[in-house]
Amino acid sequence: MLIDHRTYVCRPGTIKLHLKLYEEHGYTAQSRHLGLPLLYAATETGDPNSYVHIWVYENAGDREAKRNALAADPEWQAYLKLSREAGYLVSQRNALMTPVPFAPAPTVVPQAD
Repeated sequence: MLIDHRTYVCRPGTIKLHLKLYEEHGYTAQSRHLGLPLLYAATETGDPNSYVHIWVYENAGDREAKRNALAADPEWQAYLKLSREAGYLVSQRNALMTPVPFAPAPTVVPQAD
């Protein structure tokens, strides 16, 4: 199992606008290719301009194939263009992780309908 943990930071005052843009233009395409995220959450404490999402893959090859399909999707490309034009994002940090043996992650990966 490979876990892709992503943290994004938005310009102050724009996180709600960014999340709305993603909800309306990006979520459907992304979940169509990657399945449902294990978690998509806004920060409750700490930096109020940040949010995380976590995707689960079988392995690096599964992640590569799914992300390549997503990158080729015209709907996803249109969302990326809108996101760039809006300019809400300040930074992005990705961490690929694997569960430790004594605390395995859930074996069920959410899937899109």
